[in-house]
Amino acid sequence: MKNLTKIGGVVAAMAALALTGCGGGGPSGPEAGKGQEAGSDLTKLISINAKDAKDLEPGGTVTLPLGSIGPDFNGFSRTGISGDNTALHRPIDAAGTWGCWNFDFDGTATPNKDFCEDVKSEVKDGKQTITIKVNEKATYNDGTPIDVKAFQNTWNMLKGENKDIDAVSSGAYEFVDSVKAGSSDKEVVVTTTQPVYPLDALFAGLIHPAVNTPELFNTGFTGDLHPEWMAGPFKVDQYDSAAKTVTLAQNEKWWGAKPVLDKVVFRQLETSAAIAAFKNGEIDAVSANTITPYKQLEGTKNSEIRRGQRLFAGGLNLNAQKAPMSDVAVRKAVFTAVDREALRKVRFNGLNWEEPSSGSMMLLPFSKYYQDNYPATETGPEAARKVLTDAGYTPNAAGIMEKDGQPAAFTISNFGDDPVTLAFSQTLQKQLQAGGMDVGIDQRASADFGKVMGTRDFFLSVSGYGVGPDATDAVKQFYDSRTNENGLGDAELDAEIKRLSTIEDNAERNKAAMEVEKKHMAKYFSMGIVMNGPQISFVRTGLANYGPSLFKSPSHVPDWTTIGWEKK
Repeated sequence: MKNLTKIGGVVAAMAALALTGCGGGGPSGPEAGKGQEAGSDLTKLISINAKDAKDLEPGGTVTLPLGSIGPDFNGFSRTGISGDNTALHRPIDAAGTWGCWNFDFDGTATPNKDFCEDVKSEVKDGKQTITIKVNEKATYNDGTPIDVKAFQNTWNMLKGENKDIDAVSSGAYEFVDSVKAGSSDKEVVVTTTQPVYPLDALFAGLIHPAVNTPELFNTGFTGDLHPEWMAGPFKVDQYDSAAKTVTLAQNEKWWGAKPVLDKVVFRQLETSAAIAAFKNGEIDAVSANTITPYKQLEGTKNSEIRRGQRLFAGGLNLNAQKAPMSDVAVRKAVFTAVDREALRKVRFNGLNWEEPSSGSMMLLPFSKYYQDNYPATETGPEAARKVLTDAGYTPNAAGIMEKDGQPAAFTISNFGDDPVTLAFSQTLQKQLQAGGMDVGIDQRASADFGKVMGTRDFFLSVSGYGVGPDATDAVKQFYDSRTNENGLGDAELDAEIKRLSTIEDNAERNKAAMEVEKKHMAKYFSMGIVMNGPQISFVRTGLANYGPSLFKSPSHVPDWTTIGWEKK
């Protein structure tokens, strides 16, 4: 499941991908960096100041910013899924955000022994049996054992049969036939209607057995974290909705490794406020993925820069359920009018960052399975006007293309107060206007991001999704007509998507997934990829095991039990 995130800003977010020059920089600018291509050295994209936990100072506090805190704290729901929500939940709900799996920096999955000590799979006569040995100590904060009931409930809530449950995607759960206890409730036996690959498509997050109705799932987490239904190395000590702050403490009920830190504080901050807070020593890390915050933060006392790859794809998030975006011709015109290279130059100006042209929502260019699937071959304002003309649009008195009295008019939703992100939106606005569309800017606060996206209260949003190491889950979330947010697709593509999870070979499966994306984009023009981008973090000197971590942790903390401060 891929998390939704804003395109820019300074918050910790899911990163959520011909080289192009970024301009600017120079001797006083950021050190040069670039996105890697297939076969490149991925260590260049990781920077965490790795230290052994035993060598760090016991105790201490880390304070981190988030662009939004709530209001919906259910990360499995359409209104709760966001990079900020995931970042908040990682330390307090390892059950819900890690579940059965850990991931290495390159995306390799292994069983998370805090919850699932062993995972075995056997395929016989076209059917698969997966046997999971659950850690005997694994228990939710309210004392409920993490056992077969949690796995059954996760399947029931996510498999997609009950349309009243507002889950993001049924993923591979729709192919599960049964979830039963084996020799005990701590042995979970899963059978499938067809093989499921990769195995980590299942139970990478677990839902507490008490969250078992559409009402609880959809609205039960609005304004309420429900820490009793979590399990992790930290616990919620205080949630101050007025101060927009969540304070965490060590969880005495946690059975795994004891955290180094005593306390973690998350603060909801807009871009400018986060910059000021870091410079004043109030927070311990802040992202600077555009030149404005970078220049403002440069030279901050007791800080260092950690640079890597942001796990993000997007820039053009279209709401095809809202006119005029409901017309495929308008969506195609948007894709055609966009000058992606010009937008990247605005976005990366001064950052000394280069990257291969982004053309997939599902994989980054360094993946050996990546291909550029961007559907518009001819681009520019005249080509965009031709798309609309061929669809029956004509210019009105103001020069705006319209059809049946309805102009191609809409707004771009921009979040936060970063000037570069706004400049990106304004450049996009001018490109679309040149293509005959009437386009305004809908400026929103970062704190509104989850609500706006969850309620689909936008036409075109400057946002995108996190990127994983495997395309199988993403292709279903983004392009299956039954699960994608725009409801776009067809039976033929849905059948291809259903077949994907049966392919055991990683290369063959991912190649097939990329072909589905290519076909869907060329037919429906639903998601536009402009960029991936760097992850540039200003971090307080001495903070260990924090920073750009690729697939090991898109929210910058590879292991919440080992993050801490170096001894002085």
